[in-house]
Amino acid sequence: MVKPVAVEHLCERADDLFQDRFGGAPDGVWVAPGRVNLIGEHVDYIGAPTMPFALPYATAVAVRVHQRDELRLVSSDHDDAWVGRGSDIGPRQPTGWPGYVAGVPWAMTYHATIAAMPGLDIAVHSSVPPGAGLSSSAALETAVALAIAELVGAATDDAGRRTLARDCITAENIVVGAATGGMDQSVALRARAGHVMLLDCSTFSTEYLRMDCAAVGLALLVINTNAPHRLVDGSYGLRRSRVERMCARIGRKALYGSDDVEAVLNCVDTDDPTMRGALRHVLTENRRVAAVAAALRAGDIAAIGAHLTASHASLRDDLVVSSPELDCAVDAALGAGAFGARMIGGGFGGSALALVRADRVGITMEAVRWAAEDRGLPAPDFLHAIPSGAARRVC
Repeated sequence: MVKPVAVEHLCERADDLFQDRFGGAPDGVWVAPGRVNLIGEHVDYIGAPTMPFALPYATAVAVRVHQRDELRLVSSDHDDAWVGRGSDIGPRQPTGWPGYVAGVPWAMTYHATIAAMPGLDIAVHSSVPPGAGLSSSAALETAVALAIAELVGAATDDAGRRTLARDCITAENIVVGAATGGMDQSVALRARAGHVMLLDCSTFSTEYLRMDCAAVGLALLVINTNAPHRLVDGSYGLRRSRVERMCARIGRKALYGSDDVEAVLNCVDTDDPTMRGALRHVLTENRRVAAVAAALRAGDIAAIGAHLTASHASLRDDLVVSSPELDCAVDAALGAGAFGARMIGGGFGGSALALVRADRVGITMEAVRWAAEDRGLPAPDFLHAIPSGAARRVC
């Protein structure tokens, strides 16, 4: 089990890296969490409800503002530093990890959240596994956004955080070139410890639903398959395009106004099975989100398991975004007695989530490890999935 790194240690590492590479002390250190989406996958970008929560794994950024037209970026996870000017930032520039950082002040200026792009020195240290489908990118973006906002005096109340989430979405969509929705950035900035966020991605309004698995003898286990997913390789964008096109055909009322999925599908004039599968996933996933929310309101955490498993089947068969590694992890967890399991994130690799009895966490991990080894797949890692707090300044 990969244990969460204490926030104080993360900040110390970011501060040490900053002073080693830039000299002097930063103006402060901020952290933002990775996330798990309990249910509601591949629907945020059409404005449908999702149910994410923040993880106890986070990214720390040590930041200093200065008056020069220069950004200097370093990360403990990458050998390549980046130095550039504001004019060097724009669509798909810079490439690689610096784009996630440099894109944030660019987007904040683009949307007039801040008056002008400041000079910045930023050092990054993270415990969110990259490529695991746990939104390491949004953790990085939102930590940087909150740091800049606080340092220049922009709003950081809930309304301000909604604005910062929008800015981070713009940074990832335009500067990085990844077609992501707004869920990841919203939960990183607005999560509440001990709760799942029911997020309406059309209005970004929220309802916080209590989820204390330990109190009822359960646990949520993240299974990192170590088969990295990449949202900029085109596969995610293709699935997103299918979903958006089909939803545009039927309209928002049909998405939520009928319980008869087949009747809605029969109203759509297409014989393309990939397009029909995309629509079927959205229709059924929206209903699963509503069912899971109702179960949490009733305090029946165990009841969500079947919906998790049904979500995985839909993502695998209808939207076709799973992978052999994810299917192996889900099947092995279910075979070991999990109440439910599914892939999480954009798909094509990354992580799965399993709801298990707390006293069977070890047995479940062994079953998943053995299944991966038996099929010649990468050895998985495991993480605690405990609903945690939002981005904040630590020192």
